[in-house]
Amino acid sequence: MNEQTTSFQTVLDSLLEPGRDFPRRYLQQFSDIGPLELKTLLDVWPRVNPSRKLSLLNGLESLADSDTLVSFDDFARAILNDPEASVRIHALRLLDECEDEKLIPVFLDLLKNDPDVNVRAEAAAALNLFVDLGELEEISEEAYGEVHAVLLESARGAKETRIRRLALESLGYSSHPEVAALIESAFEEEHNDWKTSALVAMGRSADDRWEDRVLRSMLDEDDKIRRAAVQSAGSLALKSARLPLLRMLDGEENDEVMSAAIWSLSQIGGEDVQIYLESLLDQAEDEELVAFLEEALDNLAFTEDLDRFELMSFDPDELTELKELDDEENDR
Repeated sequence: MNEQTTSFQTVLDSLLEPGRDFPRRYLQQFSDIGPLELKTLLDVWPRVNPSRKLSLLNGLESLADSDTLVSFDDFARAILNDPEASVRIHALRLLDECEDEKLIPVFLDLLKNDPDVNVRAEAAAALNLFVDLGELEEISEEAYGEVHAVLLESARGAKETRIRRLALESLGYSSHPEVAALIESAFEEEHNDWKTSALVAMGRSADDRWEDRVLRSMLDEDDKIRRAAVQSAGSLALKSARLPLLRMLDGEENDEVMSAAIWSLSQIGGEDVQIYLESLLDQAEDEELVAFLEEALDNLAFTEDLDRFELMSFDPDELTELKELDDEENDR
């Protein structure tokens, strides 16, 4: 028996042990798992204590968030049909960056037919990636059409409000005029959850028509609305949001909104942003906050480099053409 198999057998033995917490040191073993190891794992999976399963899956999600080099796609695919709804939900979350078009019919089936409402809601949320890929023409037109149609049907008519809202959020990437009308309608709803979902969809739209609504919502008293608006301002790279966001760094009391403001500023860039973020870094004592601010500063550098590249790639002939058109208008 080779070293890798022996090592993985140790992992399986640990998984079958009683107790709640699964050791973090073994999590890496589930990344890019081989066919033999996966088969062995699935053979013992039904005997694993449910709390142990959730401990493992929570650990895998946490590792995936902090390490971009790991991939648990093969394992997650294999447990999408697990009898436990909570396991199916975690599997969907572990696949949130998997661009394999073959997942589409599986996700659509979960959205339409899963007996658990939370799984159906998670599937609606997971499909956002394929709307984005469809708009970028990176999946087949037929597959995108099916995703769009099912999400549109869910956003309009699902019995559960949460599913309707998450379907709308996923459709945010869509350029279809009907989606813009749905976002508009959701934003005007009195219930704050609908307004929050509308703002999420706005942030995904790459459409600056929502600028005024996003800016106004950044001042909302509700923390969830304010956070969604701040995140959308960053996603849309709204230059007009820079000053309000900088002011937030001094007065925002909600930690999640504050973190969203920091990241959005790193996406927008511009005057004084680096100075403010470096000042926060100098004052930070918490290790997680320090790491987050350093990551935001790295992202800011990327944003600024991208802006400089776009400026350098500007065609001077375009400026000349614009000036000529302007002169013609003045001569009329």
